[in-house]
Amino acid sequence: MAVLFNSFESWKKECDEKKIPLYKPVLDFEINQKGKVEKDIWTGIDQAYQVMKEAVQSGLSEEMSSYSGMINNGAKKVMQHPTSVISPEFQKLVARALAAKEVNSCMGRVVAAPTAGASGILPGALVTLQEIHNIEDQKIYEALLIGAGVALILEKRASIAGAVGGCQAETGAAAAMASAGIVYCLGGSDDQIFNAVAITIQCMLGLVCDPVAGLVEIPCVVRNASAAAIANSSAQIALADVSPVIPVDECVDAMGEVGQSMEARYKETAQGGLAATPTGRAISKRVLIQDIEMLDDEPDPE
Repeated sequence: MAVLFNSFESWKKECDEKKIPLYKPVLDFEINQKGKVEKDIWTGIDQAYQVMKEAVQSGLSEEMSSYSGMINNGAKKVMQHPTSVISPEFQKLVARALAAKEVNSCMGRVVAAPTAGASGILPGALVTLQEIHNIEDQKIYEALLIGAGVALILEKRASIAGAVGGCQAETGAAAAMASAGIVYCLGGSDDQIFNAVAITIQCMLGLVCDPVAGLVEIPCVVRNASAAAIANSSAQIALADVSPVIPVDECVDAMGEVGQSMEARYKETAQGGLAATPTGRAISKRVLIQDIEMLDDEPDPE
């Protein structure tokens, strides 16, 4: 992946010296990488955000049952449940993050932000934020650019892939992107934006990637919802000027170190964690048998 900045410190220094917002270097990077004019970049971001919103809507209105049977309209159940644990807004946040990720698990169209396995976090967080605070689309687009900048640095210094760094690298990266975007949209300073990233990483540190039957369904879907909640709580803490104590770049390096030290069975191999439980192994065996039966039913090409 091409490099925007090697660190959050260098990103902030660039913006401080040129007196430009955080999203501007990312916008220029996109223009240079894609060989397009600025208008085209904004159009592309708008299209991506529309796909995010469509995924939320589809997950809450259409049939969401995966081939494995592990996903069964969970988002609708959460959205329609009469009891709100914290608030109706929190209930919507959780349901929307579930919805967009269920669309991915059911082979629908999503935005990999930064990966398909974490595709419910930004939609859940930003759609809900925009509704609550009546934020204009342009501000959301700028927040998405800042999120992209966050992901580029995480990829450079650690990882954004579950197969490399565990789920902390995948849903953790998406949560960090979302928390940065939330703080930006609510008028936070550059320091507060990066503090939100640091706090999010601290909350997600060490999370393993253990998909049952090797499918990006369980526990991936519910982790998207919990990561969206962590993004919001981290943003709230950062906006209140609570220090993460450990600087953001050091938090990222810690995430990279933890990811490197994880055993292979905890990195998307479906050999450890929930995938290795008796129920997880039984589901894996059942899904594998179904796959073999489907292959046997296919007509002979001769």
